[in-house]
Amino acid sequence: MPIRPDAAMDTDGRRRAVIEGVRPEIDGGRFPIKRTIGETVIVEADAFADGHDLLSCVLLFRPEGVRAWSDSPMSSLGNDRWRGSFTVTDLGRYRYTVRAWIDRFATWRRDLEKRVEAGQDVASDLLIGGEMAERAARRATGEAARRLRAWARVMRAAPGSDDSRVAALDTELVALMRAHADRSFAVRYGKELTVVVDRERARFGAWYELFPRSTAQQPGRHGTLADCADRLAYVEGMGFDVVYLPPIHPIGTSFRKGKNNATVAEPGEPGSPWAIGSPSGGHTAIHPDLGTVADFEKFVRRADELGMEVALDLAYQCSPDHPWVKEHPQWFRHRPDGTIQYAENPPKRYQDIYPLDFETRDWRSLWRALRDVVLFWINRGVRCFRVDNPHTKAFAFWEWLISAVKDEHPDVIFLSEAFTRPKVMYRLAKLGFTQSYTYFTWRTAKWELVQYFTELTQTEVREYFRANLWPNTPDILPEHLQMGGHPAFVARLVLAATLGASYGIYGPAFEHMEAAPAALGREEYLDSEKYELRWWDPARADSLSELIGRVNEIRRENPALQSDRSLRFHAIDNDALVAYSKATEDRSNVVVMVVNLDPHHVHGGWLELPLEDLGIDPGQSFQVHDLLTDSRYLWAGPRNYVELNPQVVPAHILRVRHRVSTERDFEYFL
Repeated sequence: MPIRPDAAMDTDGRRRAVIEGVRPEIDGGRFPIKRTIGETVIVEADAFADGHDLLSCVLLFRPEGVRAWSDSPMSSLGNDRWRGSFTVTDLGRYRYTVRAWIDRFATWRRDLEKRVEAGQDVASDLLIGGEMAERAARRATGEAARRLRAWARVMRAAPGSDDSRVAALDTELVALMRAHADRSFAVRYGKELTVVVDRERARFGAWYELFPRSTAQQPGRHGTLADCADRLAYVEGMGFDVVYLPPIHPIGTSFRKGKNNATVAEPGEPGSPWAIGSPSGGHTAIHPDLGTVADFEKFVRRADELGMEVALDLAYQCSPDHPWVKEHPQWFRHRPDGTIQYAENPPKRYQDIYPLDFETRDWRSLWRALRDVVLFWINRGVRCFRVDNPHTKAFAFWEWLISAVKDEHPDVIFLSEAFTRPKVMYRLAKLGFTQSYTYFTWRTAKWELVQYFTELTQTEVREYFRANLWPNTPDILPEHLQMGGHPAFVARLVLAATLGASYGIYGPAFEHMEAAPAALGREEYLDSEKYELRWWDPARADSLSELIGRVNEIRRENPALQSDRSLRFHAIDNDALVAYSKATEDRSNVVVMVVNLDPHHVHGGWLELPLEDLGIDPGQSFQVHDLLTDSRYLWAGPRNYVELNPQVVPAHILRVRHRVSTERDFEYFL
């Protein structure tokens, strides 16, 4: 039998380094990780080689579209594990990978030190070092080349002398040799991994949802976009960054839903905004009672003047009266009798909504039409989209759409409203959704909160999934808000706003503490705003608006609360109390939260803090300042007692002062 050529010889067998175990790497590099401008990407990898030679390892990175790589040295963590980092400074995509090579000079220097320590003759070794420096000089230019040649001369001049030995170990020589190392046989990791870089709002922001049709100045009248623009000052006064509007498009009349989701609407009832489309238009039209596209553009400009931005609901579904039903019947699924299949979630039926068929033969035209809807609103100033039920549309479509849009508009944010199975939610995030709704709405017990948010912030999930926490939505009035009264609303507000750097509320239902369910055991609002006009009085005396404004002010004043990666839970010996902290990387801003999860009873417990991890000197007393009540407490040591009465304030948001600096400070908070 003839000997087959050895495939291994097709590559350079002198490349001895091995690179594996690169993290972060999502699904073998299939999906990107996420960062926002100014954030750091920390990369780890295993890098090693046969034998005992030392390696050097660098992290390569570049913005997509830039051909030249930048590199950042990786440091050894021991046991052949390496770590490096780079900072992303531009919107769009970055590529990163790892490169490693046998470091001849580092190996030589290590062995030289051992020989010098053992008192051995190192004259020959120093000559070798001089040759290495000379070769490095040929790879260098300018002053670096001159300095390397000078070091080479010193080592060659009197090999074995004290001067030559000192020269060989000089830190300047080490730095020059590292900068001009021989990388002839360097190995590069076999994949270029990707980072999607978004703007800050993708990481940090407070969202407020309201129905424009419910913003009229007096009860009984259909609100307009002009009315809604007048309401923006109220929303801005509470410190929100994004005002999110449910669908503002024409609403169909066929099978229109009535009050409390009645299957038949009474004359004059407005219907559900999610039943999109009428003879007045579809997804690029404005409901005639709200105004015109020009009115919408004025609304966007007014929000911008107040320092807010507008998010629109992207609900890819149609009423039976949508123009697409007649123009593109092939985009919908048909029953055997030829009629179009309406939406169902057995036993529920939604005859007022036709789902789109993502298996249609005309899928390419459908995809383009849906993309054009997004581009239409982008051209009118929208940069945030809350996407309704994305898990009921094709995964491949979302990957294509988001990529296509962000290639041209990298500042656009897509928020996934996918209350579905965990793997589906995570897949949507991997495919490109900037943020996602979460299970926070139903996580009420201490162990549930700890387990869930540890998963979101301390595992690989944090690399691609950004949480946006909502204590309520127009679809969901959770049981704890129905039963817990004022303390429950306050506790859930504090949890949402501090566990998550991004959170939102459906208002004014939230600040007015709406708690009446459609029926016992149901998580739906009685007299839901989805099916009727509501009138809300922004000046109500019992509103939570002032407290909400204070919480949002605290978030803006404390950088620790503007990211989720530092979230850590802390031991407290009472299961009704949950304690956690966030801190900036330099520990200049440390905030500790304690929340009473029981809306009916006073609870206290001993809180244990890892002082050194939080940058607190264990030998010093330190002050904690409750930013909600302006109370101040002097704490000492890792164990301190807290007690919360839910009828007063069910939560602490405690800014840590690392030490009591003066006697005057001490007297102040005593």
